[in-house]
Amino acid sequence: MSSTLEKPQIIAHIQKSLNYTVFDSRWIPCSAKFVCMGNFARGTGVIQIYEIQQGELQLVKEIEKAKPIKCGTFGATSLQQRHLATGDFDGSLNVWNLEMPECPVYSVKAHKEIINSIDGVGGLGIGDGAPEIVTGSRDGTVKVWDSRQKDTPVVNMEPMEGETKRDCWTVAFGHAFNDQDRCVCAGYDNGDIKLFDLRNMSLRWETNIRNGVCSVEFDRKDINMNKLVATSLEGKFHVFDMRTQHPTNGFASVSEKAHKSTVWQVRHLPQNRDIFMTAGGAGNLHLWKYEYPAQRTKKDADNVDMGVAGSVNLLQNVTLSTQPISSLDWSPDKQGLCVCSSFDQSVRVLIVTKLNTV
Repeated sequence: MSSTLEKPQIIAHIQKSLNYTVFDSRWIPCSAKFVCMGNFARGTGVIQIYEIQQGELQLVKEIEKAKPIKCGTFGATSLQQRHLATGDFDGSLNVWNLEMPECPVYSVKAHKEIINSIDGVGGLGIGDGAPEIVTGSRDGTVKVWDSRQKDTPVVNMEPMEGETKRDCWTVAFGHAFNDQDRCVCAGYDNGDIKLFDLRNMSLRWETNIRNGVCSVEFDRKDINMNKLVATSLEGKFHVFDMRTQHPTNGFASVSEKAHKSTVWQVRHLPQNRDIFMTAGGAGNLHLWKYEYPAQRTKKDADNVDMGVAGSVNLLQNVTLSTQPISSLDWSPDKQGLCVCSSFDQSVRVLIVTKLNTV
């Protein structure tokens, strides 16, 4: 009995039913508030702000917009402004001041089709360099935006002439450890994972994991690339060691069959980069810890460095819902506090205990 209590526990602290489909949920930095984004049955978009007060969720504000909202990030804003960047079903990228949300402070028709995924870097004191937003869309393109530059993206990564356009499901920033270096990782519906180097404007690496890539995330955005987790349709996820790139074999990786269904999301704990949570299509959450190998590099037959993958240990798992968990976000300020939304039209605030002992 004692051994089970020593493990981290995932506790459903608060659950709230909503009257719309939630696609994404994000903590507002430096607050006990979070935002939920989605769409009403009547086809309009919605942003709701909730605050935790005495163990209850209080609705602070509800904002209705013309188009359903698919994804959002605070990653490119300052801690003072805390502007929310969102991608919608129409392909528009909007940045909102949540204090005055009537009109966006920045708006651009970013893509021809739905924006599936969005990420930000250079804001919140995370990542050196300019604050930028990356969007990935069903139209097959991945674009990087600077809200100080109107109408045109800083970078546009699209298929070559004649190449088939693949649906981009997920994007993530990483490697932003100085003013020049920055990478974007993108995952596609056919299993492709592409790593774009924004400093050299080149495709640095690509691989295929044979299943649609639902979510990618670096363990930290603002360090020399360390690890990348990619989750996929058939219940598998892959952890790549990004420190050593072999000329032919690329990055070493370990894969784990985690869930019986799609792994929708992966999120690393902000306070410990080796702990991460995966969210599954059967309404379950799995908490993992990555263990490094004794040596992270070895020499191949030609005396060239190649990476050595570690292993992943399951710390805890819990089933919260009968429907897929569509979004998950750790609180940047309070270790172990997280918010998740699922397709049963509800949002849950969770507390994960004993994270500092694993």
